Amino acid sequence: MKNEKGFALVLTLVVTALMVAVTTELIHQVYVDTALSRGFRDGQQASLLAESGITGGLKLLQTTLSTQAYSSPGTPLKQDDETGSIEITSTEESGKINLNDLVDASGGINPVTEKMLKRLGKQLNLNIRDDAWSALEDWLDSDGLPRSGGAETPYYQTQKPPYSARNGRLATVTELSLVRGFTSGIVARLRPFVTVYPMQAGLALTTQININSAPKEVIIALDDRISDTMAERVLEERKLHPFKNVAELSNISGFGSIATGLVGVATTKGSVFRIISIARVKDSARTVEAVLQLSGEILSWQEY
Repeated sequence: MKNEKGFALVLTLVVTALMVAVTTELIHQVYVDTALSRGFRDGQQASLLAESGITGGLKLLQTTLSTQAYSSPGTPLKQDDETGSIEITSTEESGKINLNDLVDASGGINPVTEKMLKRLGKQLNLNIRDDAWSALEDWLDSDGLPRSGGAETPYYQTQKPPYSARNGRLATVTELSLVRGFTSGIVARLRPFVTVYPMQAGLALTTQININSAPKEVIIALDDRISDTMAERVLEERKLHPFKNVAELSNISGFGSIATGLVGVATTKGSVFRIISIARVKDSARTVEAVLQLSGEILSWQEY
């Protein structure tokens, strides 16, 4: 009888322990499910908020630039409310040298862009060989005939893994690392100063560089006669008074004859902008990065 009572007590304790364990697991699962549900909801709200930041940022640019003859770097916008927070920044792709302009619509070399890119490479001490630029020209043109020192699909088929030359415009700056002679290190150094986006989507127009937003390295690359000191003067002047037209460069010491030659190459108003919108809702954060024409046409869209 005593053994039976002892067994019943042990059995009761075991059943009780199992019930406690099951209850605890259920409570934990409910907590996890609730947390996941809230996290998903907050993430969705953050995504919508970040997307609205792109729309709002573009609208602000359109409104501001509709009455201005120039565009220059803006200040980040921040907004907090009971829902969350959002931060919007915009930069210009128009202040960079367009890699796709190296070859024109007929497949010929654009000498102005070629000289600017080579000057930029020398400034950055990248030691880019001439045959690397020839390889890029082959990558961009539509035919399969290699230029002197260049490279076409037969060369790239020998790589591991093999691939083909695009024979068209670069889709991203990162794609440049596929071209013979351009290592990932060279591409990383070039990235802040080059772009692949045209002034008007779908049109083979030479991109004009905005002197109000171009970094010093790009300004120096515009002409062999522009020194580091002269470029610094441009940066100082545009902080106080953004240039309304390219001819105003002639007011800066040393730019007299240079300014005339930059008409058609440079501009004072951008048309392609990169807008980054970062939204936070509680513990969730979403970022949308878009490259857009001022007209509203989307050239690139990433969410992460």
